Amino acid sequence: MKINKLIIGFVVLAAMNGCVKKTQDASVTVGSAIRWAYWGSESRVKRSQEAIELYRANNSLVLVNPEVSGGTGDHFTKVDTQLAGGAGPDIIQMGGNIVDYVKRGVLLPLDQFAGSVLDTQVIDPSALESGMVNGQLYGVSTGVTMPALVYNKSLIERSGASLPKISQTYAEFRDYLMALKEKLPEGVYPMQDIGAQTSNSTPFGYWLRYNGTPLYLEETNSTAMTAVDAKKYLDLFQDYRDNGLIPPPDVSAGYAETNADTSALIAGKVAISYCWTNQLAGLQAATQDELDLMEFPGASVTKALWPAPSQFYTVNKDSKSPEEAVRFINFLVNDADAAKVLGNDRGASASAIARSAGASDPVDQKVLDFLSIASTHSSKETPHLPNDTEFNSTLFLIYQQTAFGQIDTEKGGQQVYELVQRLLKK
Repeated sequence: MKINKLIIGFVVLAAMNGCVKKTQDASVTVGSAIRWAYWGSESRVKRSQEAIELYRANNSLVLVNPEVSGGTGDHFTKVDTQLAGGAGPDIIQMGGNIVDYVKRGVLLPLDQFAGSVLDTQVIDPSALESGMVNGQLYGVSTGVTMPALVYNKSLIERSGASLPKISQTYAEFRDYLMALKEKLPEGVYPMQDIGAQTSNSTPFGYWLRYNGTPLYLEETNSTAMTAVDAKKYLDLFQDYRDNGLIPPPDVSAGYAETNADTSALIAGKVAISYCWTNQLAGLQAATQDELDLMEFPGASVTKALWPAPSQFYTVNKDSKSPEEAVRFINFLVNDADAAKVLGNDRGASASAIARSAGASDPVDQKVLDFLSIASTHSSKETPHLPNDTEFNSTLFLIYQQTAFGQIDTEKGGQQVYELVQRLLKK
């Protein structure tokens, strides 16, 4: 349903003395503004501000004040400080740590608004489920994202090499990298060393799903992975490294891969990299070369890919205007015009109404085209390993030790297995 003509229940800052009063529409209350805290790049800030202005075009009495941080670290540090002081934002962008904030008791259950202020009927059931904790709805998915490989189409075309197929087996992918290597300029590598980044648990998790040995079995609090499975993952990239298909470890270490500014792909050092689909717009904005997406190898055979909620919109339990906050969230998630403005920056929309609008941006359309294929090669996301933040950082260190030759892949595989076992017992 369209909501951008509804101004019922929103509050704005009183023009004179801050008192609460009724406007000419008896259903609109003049009072406090809605504060929206989120993190993101310049591209996300621009899109978000356009969405606010679009909303206000039909809801002129509403003030929505954005509170933006550059990254998740700064965002949650600021939000935690505000919450501790009793001055938290009304709407708080969350990631996979939403459960932690539910446990802290700082988020408002949104079930009371479902079906009225918040139109849940048009949102994909899996997306709704992703925002539920202990049977209650605490977060509304900003959209769906998926791990992918992103490649520099322009660079590959300039080299004279053929473009990669969107779906390949591992054998086909290796053959493609070998052929691409022969065409690329000296000092440019076919692919980024995707294990040599701090978010390397995602490609590792894919590898384990591909091999039928998922990292975490929630029912038994165990893992299907063995030390041999972890060794095979390290061997895979050792083979790529030995054959010049990925950069040497000292070169890879020069690219933090935390944003477009630190990306080997954007720097023109590699032709293929790893990203989440919602990151494509930010990467594309950083280069004049054309980028495109392809699946991780083997996905079409094993359905090892998975859709995941990009982020969540949540509401502070101490918000003075919770209904107004939820009404704005409903606009962001379900309004077709808002979907065109926001694009896929926070994930491809999980709302049937929003998706029906299509994409106004060609980069966003590429994401939708990719997901239309990759979604058929995906399955439900595997539960996260407990203490996965520690797992991610330690896996990165073990991987780097093998990449630099400080330990062999057999010892590295054993260390990864022992790490998982230790974290399971915590």
